[in-house]
Amino acid sequence: MDFAKQIVKALEVPHTDEGVSSGLQFVSSDDLLPVPIEERTWTAFSYVAFWGSTSINVSTWMITSSMIVLGMSWWQAWLVIWIGYGVMTPFIVLAGRPGAVFHVTFPVVNRASFGIFGSLWCVFNRATMACIWYGVQSSIGGSCVLVMLRAIWPSVNNIPNTMPLSSGTNTRDFMCFILFWIVSLPFIWPPVHKIRHFFTFKMIITLFACLIFMIWCIVKAKGVGPIVKQPATIHGSELAWAMISGIGVCISNMITLTTNAPDFGSRAKTPSAPVISQFWSIPFSYGLICLFGVIVSSSSQTIYGETIWSPVDLLGKFLDDNPSNATRFGVWFIAFSFIIAQIGTNISANSVSAGCDLTALFPRFINIRRGGYISAIVGLVMCPWNLVSSSSRFSSYMSAYSVFLSAIAGVMVTEYWFVRKGHYNVSDLYVTRKGSWYWYNYGFNPRAYAAYVAGIAINVVGFAGDTGTPVPIAATQIFELSFFTGFGVSGIVYYILSWMFPVPGSGGVFAEIDVSGYEEQRMASCDEDTNSKDGSTEKASSTV
Repeated sequence: MDFAKQIVKALEVPHTDEGVSSGLQFVSSDDLLPVPIEERTWTAFSYVAFWGSTSINVSTWMITSSMIVLGMSWWQAWLVIWIGYGVMTPFIVLAGRPGAVFHVTFPVVNRASFGIFGSLWCVFNRATMACIWYGVQSSIGGSCVLVMLRAIWPSVNNIPNTMPLSSGTNTRDFMCFILFWIVSLPFIWPPVHKIRHFFTFKMIITLFACLIFMIWCIVKAKGVGPIVKQPATIHGSELAWAMISGIGVCISNMITLTTNAPDFGSRAKTPSAPVISQFWSIPFSYGLICLFGVIVSSSSQTIYGETIWSPVDLLGKFLDDNPSNATRFGVWFIAFSFIIAQIGTNISANSVSAGCDLTALFPRFINIRRGGYISAIVGLVMCPWNLVSSSSRFSSYMSAYSVFLSAIAGVMVTEYWFVRKGHYNVSDLYVTRKGSWYWYNYGFNPRAYAAYVAGIAINVVGFAGDTGTPVPIAATQIFELSFFTGFGVSGIVYYILSWMFPVPGSGGVFAEIDVSGYEEQRMASCDEDTNSKDGSTEKASSTV
């Protein structure tokens, strides 16, 4: 029995306050507490670098392709990109505000809305999404590794396959996936407040590589290609709904980052650091990368007689037919930059998010670093190449999760901005006692769950249509607006229920304050500890 206790003790994460009872260790840990002052290092430029880094990846590069295939012209598709990401930017700022002001992560902010224990379901949903996306982005990263290795050793492309057909992959592709997966592991290790430097590095090198790639393609095609000159093939209401559908694609791509906005907001040096910087950097970053994608793909139509939307596939084409050494070096450098891009996206959107979420599920045994490595392991064992092989199945799965997350975000934003109006009780976010602000009914907030279900319900019929079931056209159109309908319905229902059944701390004038004075108490405690140590040192010196 003592041996088992020793093993459990060894598996526990270090706690600054070793006096915390074992009961509270299930709702509190160092990574769940407000971020210490010395770790609040993210300035406005850090958020510019973060979004510039996050936007540069293969998925973003290809996002305009679906819109042009639907019949839009390139400038209409590009306009949709600006609208879609521009519309999501205020929601990211609104959702991340509690993190920037009170320096707490998404799982803790979610407790304020859903309750100490009620938040666990929401956190589990977000952690699942992050782990799945980690595997998907790693699978794309593996294809970048293949192109980079081909540029060095062309024979890599001819590695014989020894894996069965049922595996869904082959020896060559699996080897490249594992190489990317292994190379990514060290980047999970640094703490969140320090990885801003990696985002800055990634933004510089990948933006430079994308610019070279675009210029290279324009030179090879002797122009920007026919897609840029191609008019729209749809008009009127059909064009309007196609644009709405395109905006929905942008929103689905951002909903996960919206819910976990407090994770990075908690590292802000000042509450204003993430505001203006994000308002312009998000739409600009995604708009710029999508423009690169349109021009490069348009040039590929002239070069090869077919439109190649994936930059990785186009780089692979450059390596066919005995390329020169200069071409091989250029492909190597661009493929290398895309590998850096995929690693950075996995950190910003997936490993850190999964780490924060898993910390809340098992705070006694998991911290952000361990959670990040767990997401990497899940991303490996889920065999992501099987998931992305069926684009319709993957799209339907992601659409379903977007519906769930939009309802969660609607409750959280309404709770902070309209119900409690910026008032927080930070101390009560870490206690499990009756009468605390976030205890509600045995740790669950029934108002939040009623609103959450309402936000999902309005999109259920449309989701059934997305999976192939015949449904009315109105339901399909509602589903294309699933973020706004889910967010709006859940927010309105939550506000009404909170007005009918008030919660502690609701109402009053809007003011972003912590009524518990947690920060002041914490600083006073640190000062007392310092004075105590100084006093002990002086006493020891006088005795000597």
